[in-house]
Amino acid sequence: MSSGIKVVKFGGSSLADAEHFRKVADIIHSDPERRFVVASAPGKRNSDDEKVTDMLYKCYDLTRNGESIDNIFLCIKRRYDKIIKDLKMDFSLDNEFSKIKLAILHHAGRDYIASRGEYLNAIVLSKYLGYDFIDAEKGIFFCEDGSFDAENTNKTLSAILEKHENAVIPGFYGSMPNGTIKTFTRGGSDFTGSVVARAARADIYENWTDVSGVLMADPRYVKNPRAIDVITYKELRELSYMGASVLHDEAIFPVRVAGIPINIRNTNRPADKGTMIVQNAPANKNSDIITGIAGKKGFSIIVLEKDMMNNEIGFGKKVLEVLMNNNVSFEHLPSGIDAMSIIVSTDEIKDKKLIVADEIKKYVHPDYISIDDGIALIAVVGRNMVNGIGTAYRVFKAAAESGVNIKMIDQGSGEMNIIIGVKEEDYEKALQAIYSEFVH
Repeated sequence: MSSGIKVVKFGGSSLADAEHFRKVADIIHSDPERRFVVASAPGKRNSDDEKVTDMLYKCYDLTRNGESIDNIFLCIKRRYDKIIKDLKMDFSLDNEFSKIKLAILHHAGRDYIASRGEYLNAIVLSKYLGYDFIDAEKGIFFCEDGSFDAENTNKTLSAILEKHENAVIPGFYGSMPNGTIKTFTRGGSDFTGSVVARAARADIYENWTDVSGVLMADPRYVKNPRAIDVITYKELRELSYMGASVLHDEAIFPVRVAGIPINIRNTNRPADKGTMIVQNAPANKNSDIITGIAGKKGFSIIVLEKDMMNNEIGFGKKVLEVLMNNNVSFEHLPSGIDAMSIIVSTDEIKDKKLIVADEIKKYVHPDYISIDDGIALIAVVGRNMVNGIGTAYRVFKAAAESGVNIKMIDQGSGEMNIIIGVKEEDYEKALQAIYSEFVH
């Protein structure tokens, strides 16, 4: 049954200045179902600008070093004062700034200081919208060990939201059992939006940013990639793991559990429908075979060869134990009868190559071993791939026709993704070729 409630979250770029505040207010007031708003701290107004949160972190560092925060703190205050003045609002944050500065000078915690950007921006936005203000520390909780207290939060926050018709909640933070402020390590305000959507039993969680949805490929490498209309949580996880700039796994977990769809929207282009992120979506023969392509550099490949490897019980286990004992995690593990390839992070293994190679030789006695750097991984992802005959062939054909040699191939058993490894210098060329093969 529909709740008639939408939770909307606006990122820092959407709340960077008064002009963006006006856009946000227009978006919210255009739909009465947009009842609960999660606000980020002001982001950059231009490429030379600085995020408020970054300036607050500097305040913390300065006090730790016994240096004055006066200049940078004044810059932060002027940033909010300008927003208030440009919006022609008749109120002041002077008292709040006095409290915050005093807390900083008395060595308040890093999380408390960093959270004040969201706290102040949510106050300004609530005043501008005419909505109630709900401090996140009253309804979002962490456990003693610092982990998120999901059930206590959901119960308490649900009860709080029921008492408000409309409200603004600052993102990024909550409180520890002793009352101190703690920030989220990943996902930030995106996570708060997800938490609020679950607590409000919302029909939809709208995440407003500066792009019109999730793109099919990285625009740094592919010119004008198409936006994705509908993507499942599982597809999103595959793409985000491979470096796609989308919502972090942790940020979507609360709404995923509750079965609430997410709509990624563009504050500067509110008419664009954006991307819907849903639990399940049927494979559609009339849609694109692939949902998206993503990739990243910085991998190394360990290649092992040994006759009759497949008959040697525990071979793979011994190799992985060597990696584990040296704190090296593996990303992919494609293998053949007499050969085995292991993809690892270059950063993790770069100072341990000789040790790892020597230990592998000691425990499994391979006929051949090599460790090569400079590998990039590309993931081709799509729920429709299960119905697409010849999808792998088209990936390999696109790579071959662009002159790219594929160093590694790995396909998920669910037939929703194909991952290939190429040389880093071929990464951009391969990405473009594969995109062009599937998207017209």
